[in-house]
This record gives sequence, structure tokens and C-alpha cells, in this order.
Amino acid sequence: MSVLNEISQLIGDVKGKKPLVHHITNYVTVNDCANMVLAMGGSPVMADDLAEVEEMLAFASALVINIGTLNERTIQSMITAGKKANQLGVPVILDPVGVGATTLRTETAAILLKEVRFAVIRGNMSEIKMIAGLNVQIKGVDSIASEENGIEIAKALAVKLGSVVAITGAVDIVASLDHVCKISNGDKMLADVTGTGCMSTSLIGTFAGVTKDYFLAAIAGITIMGLSGELAKERLTKDQGIGTFKVNLFDEISKMSAETLLSRGKVE
Repeated sequence: MSVLNEISQLIGDVKGKKPLVHHITNYVTVNDCANMVLAMGGSPVMADDLAEVEEMLAFASALVINIGTLNERTIQSMITAGKKANQLGVPVILDPVGVGATTLRTETAAILLKEVRFAVIRGNMSEIKMIAGLNVQIKGVDSIASEENGIEIAKALAVKLGSVVAITGAVDIVASLDHVCKISNGDKMLADVTGTGCMSTSLIGTFAGVTKDYFLAAIAGITIMGLSGELAKERLTKDQGIGTFKVNLFDEISKMSAETLLSRGKVE
């Protein structure tokens, strides 16, 4: 069975099982991430207080940790929740937003990688290179790193950490211990909407909540985000811009079907 066929089956699994995706994420994109999970058919919860994260994980199908807006309180919640998720067998997905931009982000990512076992790590090229210990320039939370050698970097980091590694960019790369793929869906307008990377991570978490094949879950989340971006752009009229594009993006996620994915997905 092809990868696209397997992903198309996961769409039905998400809508049927409605996995609870627990987020400890950033306040810039938290609402969009919640709505993205809902649009795909999952159930989001945004619980970040230390007093309830472990209890909430007892009901969760996946945990998404996003370091976009860190503070001392949420850092401890991330560590505690990650450890509990590991104990319960709940997959944990890391979005190392802006790692390398500040000491706090870099040190927090290092602690999380030491204390928590991640099913998937998704970032842009700058973020993944930083985690891999490579020299890279950082500009806030945006990637300015060259995308050259992305496959080799993703594969090496996947082996080192024992996690699926996903690099999103002009061409997306997903690597596991044994496999690697490239995804060519997407539109440049996705980069003009705050949080589309965070939303992609939430989609990965949604699919990780219904399968133990986290390589496939990462491919599913990233492919569907990219394809939905293409479809959202195609619906724009000459008088419409980025605001309508964002609305269209959520519409296309919610309407995503196996037929659309099989006809337009670009995974190799």
C-alpha cells in the first residue's frame, strides 16, 4: 500500500476516534492550533498548569510541546507532562520554535530532549540544525538557514535521538531510523500566516493519536497542511488576500478527503 493510501485511511481514523490532543503550546497560536485539530476531526485541550497536566494526560492520545513563548512555569509543566506521557505510552511531539534565538530556548530544548522521549520533532531548517549541533544563524523564530543537505541532517538526527524528524520548508523532509521521504505540497502564502508551522505540529499530534506509525503521522500532518495551503490559495479572487487565505486554509483542512489527498498529494 502506498504512503498516500495509508494516510487517506488515517483521515477516517481521526474523524472516527476523535483523538484528544493535549497541548502545552504558545499563546501566539494556541487558538489556531486548537481549531486546526478540530478542523481535522480531533479534540484539542490546552492545559499547561503543573497541577493538572499529569491528570489530563490520562485521557490524552497525544501530547504536543511547543516552546514558542516560554516561561518558568510552563517549562516545568512541559518536563513533567513529557515524562508522564512517556510512562503512559502517549506519543510526544516537539516543536522547538526559535531554538537558538535565546539562551532560554536553547537550554529548554536541551533539557526536554534529555528528559523526554519524543515520537516526532518538527521544525524549520534552522531549528533542526540547531538541535543537531550545527552552526546556524537565527532570526527570531524564522529560518534563514540553507536547506542544503536536509535529508542527511534529518536522517542523522533521527538516528541520534531515536525520533522521527520532520523539517518543513520549500520541500518538506521526514526521516525515521529506516526511512526518509520528501513532500512537495504547499504554497508560499503559508509562510505569511503566523503559526502554520505550529498548526502543522498539531496536525502531526492529531494523527499520532490514532497510529503508532509516527513516521506516517508526520507525513500525514505535513502533507495535508501543504495541500490545504495550495487549495486555499486557488480559491482566492483578485480582491482577496492573506485574511481570506487563512479562512480558506481551515475550510480545506475540514473538507480534506481521501480522494483529494490521493489525487494531489506529492510524497516521494
